[in-house]
Amino acid sequence: MNNILTILIFFPALAGVLGFVVDKKSAKAYGIAVASVEFLLSIWLWMSFDNANAGMQFKEFIEIIPAFGISYNLGVDGISLFIVVMAAMITLLGIILLDEEKIANMKNMIVSLLFLEMTMVGVFLSLDAIIFYMFWELSLVPMLYIIGAWGGPTRVYAAVKFFLYTFAGSLIMLVGLLATAYFFFLQSGTWSFNLLDWYTLKLTTDQQFWLFLSFFAGFAIKVPMFPFHTWLPHAHGQAPTIGSVILAAVLLKMGTYGFVRFSLPILPDASVTFTPFIMTLSLIMVVYTAMVAFAQKDMKQVIAYSSVSHMGIIMIGVFAMNAEGLGGSVFLMLSHGVVSGALFMLVGVIYERTGTKIMDEFGGLAAVMPVYATIFGVMLMASVGLPLTIGFVGEFLVLLGFYKVSVIGTIIAGSTIIIGSIYMLTLFKKSFFGPVRHEKNLALKDLNGRELAALLPLVAIVVWLGVYPKPVLGPIDNSVKAMLVQMENHAQLESTKEAIIVSKKEAK
Repeated sequence: MNNILTILIFFPALAGVLGFVVDKKSAKAYGIAVASVEFLLSIWLWMSFDNANAGMQFKEFIEIIPAFGISYNLGVDGISLFIVVMAAMITLLGIILLDEEKIANMKNMIVSLLFLEMTMVGVFLSLDAIIFYMFWELSLVPMLYIIGAWGGPTRVYAAVKFFLYTFAGSLIMLVGLLATAYFFFLQSGTWSFNLLDWYTLKLTTDQQFWLFLSFFAGFAIKVPMFPFHTWLPHAHGQAPTIGSVILAAVLLKMGTYGFVRFSLPILPDASVTFTPFIMTLSLIMVVYTAMVAFAQKDMKQVIAYSSVSHMGIIMIGVFAMNAEGLGGSVFLMLSHGVVSGALFMLVGVIYERTGTKIMDEFGGLAAVMPVYATIFGVMLMASVGLPLTIGFVGEFLVLLGFYKVSVIGTIIAGSTIIIGSIYMLTLFKKSFFGPVRHEKNLALKDLNGRELAALLPLVAIVVWLGVYPKPVLGPIDNSVKAMLVQMENHAQLESTKEAIIVSKKEAK
């Protein structure tokens, strides 16, 4: 299929525009139909992907402003492929979960989600820095609206805080993108915002230093890394269920993806130089937010802080600078997306029934809602990295890769698995076992067909990729190894070359 990447990006937006004329009673059905087509297109992309080819595939290129090297430039490799599939899947399942009786103005919600899907897919498929930045910034608009229009009592404050944090970081990142294009002009005599051209840049250590900091500002806030994480728990706490699902499952991955796609291959020397700093922040992020999660009384806040802690594990894998760590971090992006998305869905289910997310208000849910408790238990086990679940695969590879960098750091990071088990099992014990604390909870209904349709596919993926991750790990591993080779060839410092050579040899 020609122009499949363009179709994947703009089909949801076009459908969103047409959605304004759809009858409001049919809005959800329309959204499910559009999201289903988008998901099937992403599956077709996966099935047509050449797993043996580590480079960019399905490339599309149209010059927009030749004088400044700005082009409509798209491509997909093993690193971005599965994030696109996940974005399409999570959007579809999130729309299925929507309750038409609880969502006011369903049409606007569906249109917002479809436009948000366009921006997310656009970020992961763009190979031109300006096009990437446009989709990156546009993603703020529908999410700002979703939180502000359908969120909790302090939703406006949460939405504004989310916007200001991420927009401020993005502006600094834009300066770095423009500076990189300028350095390319100085070396080649022509302007280019093509990432593949930027991968050939020979930058001084000083230039790499400042560019890395500018990229770091945009990506670290989006992750979000400590100490820039404070906007996220509040955004999760006030966002509607669908907002939290997409925020945790997909939008946060834009930050870690940015480090993988921009910082490492363009600035290899600076990436190695800043590795101790990044690792320190990541370890603080992992341990601190895990402990904060343990102190929470609100189920959603527990999962929100747990999500930040797991994003710290992903960052550790990215900057381990070896095939195991980097490949594991990309896989963990998918794992975290599936598991955190499902957990936020599950919290949304009980909140819709009871109007509360406080653990002490429940108790005994396993007897009242056995199917709900079973699915929650599966996702909880995946979150803490139980073997034979999707959560184990990525975390194991990340820790294996990090072990080659720092044994002590690996012990510290691995200890959070124990902490995570404690706070997750505490959540499960308080909410699902013991006596039912309120008589009204005895009348709670178990999962209905709509909710099962949204959650069961995620359960299947958790088990499938936990038992047999090869279909996903194979293409990821090929692209990661190719990137490590490219980083080695691009690096100018011997210390960088030596570190990457070790990683490359051990990955073979």
